[in-house]
Amino acid sequence: MAVSGKPSDQQGDELERALRDGDGSALAQLFDRERGRLHRMVQFRLDPRLVGRIDPEDVVQETWLEAEKRVAAFLADDKPFFLWVRLITQQTMVDLHRKHIGTKMRAAAREVQSPASSALSGFFVGHITSPSGAAMRAELRQRIEAALDSMDDIDREVLLLRHFEELSNKEAAAVLGIQENAASNRYVRALGRLKGLLSELADG
Repeated sequence: MAVSGKPSDQQGDELERALRDGDGSALAQLFDRERGRLHRMVQFRLDPRLVGRIDPEDVVQETWLEAEKRVAAFLADDKPFFLWVRLITQQTMVDLHRKHIGTKMRAAAREVQSPASSALSGFFVGHITSPSGAAMRAELRQRIEAALDSMDDIDREVLLLRHFEELSNKEAAAVLGIQENAASNRYVRALGRLKGLLSELADG
């Protein structure tokens, strides 16, 4: 069952405690709560060569099967559930990349790359569908793409994690291995570069 937005932290904390206390049914509940965010992650990060060949929902389902197998590893770790299952999703995508296109790189975090700026700009302006908006869409895509290309890699990644995957600042910082205040500052800086362009989207 897909969900929208970020799930309630309090409910998630309660389910995580229940799972760690031996309630096996909590695993499925936790996974269902995070399914929407995992689906978005796969959708944005799936290699373009695999689009149309692999359904993001199939990747999420494969992640669920792996999570069931590895639940003992979660119980032995202190990593929050979402970050743990997100890493499994990364590893699942890496396995699919290697199977279908023979990708070989050093680590899951590097092998599952951020989408290109051209793809991200398309996500930003994709809702402009009227004929009168076609020219605006094309122009804004070019300008947003240029703004994204001008960012540091880590700034683009913070923007992707916060804006598209809908991670909290704390979660984004943990994924990137940086301090929370650094993640927050980078997100504000990235949004600042796009502020005027996003205002034009809102007005349109």
